[in-house]
Amino acid sequence: MEVTSGFALLFQQFSALLRKNLLLSWRNRKATLLQVLSPLFFMFLIFAIDKAIKAQYSNTTYYKSVPEPPLRPSPSIPPCENKFFVKLPCYDFVWSGDRNPRIRTIVEAIMNNNPGRTIPPSKVKSFSDKAAVDEWLLNNPMHCPGALHFVERSKTIISYGLQTNSTYVQKRGKYEDPTFAFQLPLQLAAEREIARNLIGDSNFSWNVFLREFAHPATAPFSTVSSVGPTFFLAIAMFNFVLQMSSLVTEKELKLRQAMTMMGLYDSAYWLSWLIWEAFITLLSSLLVVLFGMMFQFRFFLKNDFLVVFFVFFLFELSMTGLAFMLSAFISKSSSATTVGFSIFIVGFVTQLVIQAGFPYSDSISKTFRIIWSFFPPNPFAQALHILSEAVSTSEDHGIRWSKRGQCGPEDEGCVITINDIYQWLLATFVLWFVLAIYFDNIIPNASGVRKSMLYFLNPNYWMGRGGQNVKEGGVCSCCIVSVPRQEHVTPDDQDVLEEQNTVKRQITEGVVDANVAVQIRGLAKTYPGSCNIGCCCKCKRTKPYNAVKFGYFSVCFVFQFGNIVGLLYNLLLRETDSFLDDVQCAVLELFQDLWVNFERDQLFCLLGPNGAGKTTVINCLTGITPATDGDALIYGHSIRSSTGMSNIQKLIGVCPQFDILWDALSGEEHLQLFATIKGLTPSSINSITQTSLAEVRLTDSAKVRAGSYSGGMKRRLSVAISLIGDPKLVVLDEPTTGMDPITRRHVWDIIENAKRGRAIVLTTHSMEEADILSDRIGIMAKGKLRCIGTAIRLKSRFGTGFIANISFYGNNVESRTDNRDAVSTVHHEAVKQFFKNHLDVVPKEENNNFITFVIPHDKEGLLTNFFAELQDREEEFGISDIQLGLTTLEEVFLNIAKQAELESAAADGTLVTLTLTSGESVQIPIGARFVGIPETESEEYPTGVMVEVYWEQDESGALCISGHSQKVPVPSGVRLSSSASARHRRNSRRPGSVHGVIIDPSQVSSVRFQ
Repeated sequence: MEVTSGFALLFQQFSALLRKNLLLSWRNRKATLLQVLSPLFFMFLIFAIDKAIKAQYSNTTYYKSVPEPPLRPSPSIPPCENKFFVKLPCYDFVWSGDRNPRIRTIVEAIMNNNPGRTIPPSKVKSFSDKAAVDEWLLNNPMHCPGALHFVERSKTIISYGLQTNSTYVQKRGKYEDPTFAFQLPLQLAAEREIARNLIGDSNFSWNVFLREFAHPATAPFSTVSSVGPTFFLAIAMFNFVLQMSSLVTEKELKLRQAMTMMGLYDSAYWLSWLIWEAFITLLSSLLVVLFGMMFQFRFFLKNDFLVVFFVFFLFELSMTGLAFMLSAFISKSSSATTVGFSIFIVGFVTQLVIQAGFPYSDSISKTFRIIWSFFPPNPFAQALHILSEAVSTSEDHGIRWSKRGQCGPEDEGCVITINDIYQWLLATFVLWFVLAIYFDNIIPNASGVRKSMLYFLNPNYWMGRGGQNVKEGGVCSCCIVSVPRQEHVTPDDQDVLEEQNTVKRQITEGVVDANVAVQIRGLAKTYPGSCNIGCCCKCKRTKPYNAVKFGYFSVCFVFQFGNIVGLLYNLLLRETDSFLDDVQCAVLELFQDLWVNFERDQLFCLLGPNGAGKTTVINCLTGITPATDGDALIYGHSIRSSTGMSNIQKLIGVCPQFDILWDALSGEEHLQLFATIKGLTPSSINSITQTSLAEVRLTDSAKVRAGSYSGGMKRRLSVAISLIGDPKLVVLDEPTTGMDPITRRHVWDIIENAKRGRAIVLTTHSMEEADILSDRIGIMAKGKLRCIGTAIRLKSRFGTGFIANISFYGNNVESRTDNRDAVSTVHHEAVKQFFKNHLDVVPKEENNNFITFVIPHDKEGLLTNFFAELQDREEEFGISDIQLGLTTLEEVFLNIAKQAELESAAADGTLVTLTLTSGESVQIPIGARFVGIPETESEEYPTGVMVEVYWEQDESGALCISGHSQKVPVPSGVRLSSSASARHRRNSRRPGSVHGVIIDPSQVSSVRFQ
């Protein structure tokens, strides 16, 4: 099959990922439309605020040029109800001096002659003196807007005083000026009536007019300058959060990991996201400027279009780089919103600081300004400030494109220009993007994979070499150490040992077997625990990485100069194998010392309970997780080499344990995407996609989104993805989970046909699936390969023996039912007695139509004559059919798992509680079959009693007790008391508990359990 490579493949992958981003945006078009039109929403908010502010000042001349102000008549005393926040009952005014008749006359004249409205007596309150007024005002706040105090000095002199509440208040956006609303009317009224009283003419004309000072128009309030920066930052943060969420979502759902396993270049991945987000940023910035011009903001109309556009574009581009960088630290997409809001708050605060003139002035050090400018909202806020100042009045013309590198004529303390800000935003974008790639490599991903902090200094990284020099490491406060090489352990099983010797012999002799697709050479995987360094601390090891480590550095407080030199020498110049030989590390071994060949045109099935290490082996082979020790060659390429793994990922197809799919993409689009990533030629992709869909019976659902698929359909799609592009190695991790029996059989046929020309590695919990599909089977338990071989060999070696199914004639007697039942019973009893007499076995299962016997392996020599005689007596026993076969693969699996649990329990001292039917509780090791009950010796049972314990696997694959036999006497050669006492002493940490005695099966061969 023709495939592309090199730069052509890079471009092809980039195009496919760009199309994927476009499809996802289109499928989620409501969110995309909201993202694109968010500038319109925020611009409309700015426009609404601007209109509201202008409406508030529409009745004032503050923003108007007034060369000849008009005359205004003097205002009358308003009703007290007009005052904001007045309390009822209220008074228009209060006065003092009511004991003087002349003063009383003046006040009555004020009330009667008030222009436009006579003040009733109930709205005026009098007092004898000023002190009484003050006392009343204090006791009755907000009941009166003002007070008049009159004093008659002589017949020609009357003095008055004015007392008003001078507090400015606001209500529903309107301000109340107490001077013009209440003080001035009271003052004019008092002076008018005092003058008339003194001259004795009540009709004396007293006309006072008001006129404001002539003044030019004050520069109008700029909404864009004041509230615009906050909304412009909100526009960028809206895109920022969505960009970060998109990246984190693909990482969280392991979608990127799935593409990487299929051969995706990191450069294609980052380039596709960069171009896509740059396009969204370009569109958003363009709409910001166009919407600003549409709403007729002077900020956008008077400054050159390109000047404003590049401010917004480069700022949002820099924020995109920051989003890429921060996504490396975030593992949950839900956290992106929190991070985005936090950055918005910080940006808002720094904007307020910048509007106050800090720190872009010559009074602040240049070093501080440089540090301040690394945060993109800061230079952006300064750019908005400069552009706003350039259009602060209607006579200003803004900043021209040719003048972008110059300071304004009135900006004496200018230290940064628009052009400088362009350079800063572009430089910070490059910085954040480079840091995004760097942190993406050195921060452990979900599988614990990371590179060295100095990986970019290693020439092998750039040249794609690495070989066997890969080391694991972690960072701590004292040093970095590698996991010690695993010691070789000789396998207990002869077949596993033979497989190991075969691989080693091929390596030693340099034999290249053309039939071997995958050769695993002592592969091991451990996860770290705590390391006692022996200098000043205990290290907590981090998860490993999968690239060559070139150098290490850390900080350790030591006191001797020689120690410092030795530390730097070992860390920077030498291999860590020779560093600190006294390091003690506790590690978790997932699997160890694995030696095995996977041959072409064959399916190797890897079985084992949960936690056995199967998936970890697959992760090591596919590059998800680095191996701690050993190596594996896949078609000659090493998994320990960066170039080797790059080549391997082009050759393999993977069906992961859990479906990794985009809910918004259809099955057809998934296959097209992965076919493109694998490098298939564009002309062949459609035909291959349709063929793959037909093979997994998804043709009718090809256009349906994967999110609408059932669990079985998703598994079929994952299987199809793993086979796309004719991979030479196919890894299937539980591929038929969730499928109905008919579909499962069909997928089995697909897998069987896929063997031709490739090697297949299968893991499954279905023993039937393993039995039907596998050419060879390996069973792992507790991180070790316990056995290997064909299904027949494993059954013959690890099964309990042979299964004999005896079927009887059911309807050959034409008599009454009672007679038939009697005859059937006779036949059954005769057959059971025959098996008992010749083979000493009892039925395992029995019903009216058949009986099943389990025949131990040690009876194999008797079977030929036994079954010959049984066939001769078929008619006598009423036998219709005799079937003989090996025990099931499930029984082999359980035996292996049980033995591993026994070994682990013996090593760890793990015990479980067996509750007998009598209510007694006995502590026994996991997997123990024959258990003696201590302190049960009696006259009837001088040696005590024992039971056979039955085991099964729970949903997690761990062994658990399913039941036990009835109590039977312990054979005479077995003693319980001394063993029980010893065991009880060893487990003294559990006072009062009874510990069962493990009895070897060879000692109870004559015991019959029921």
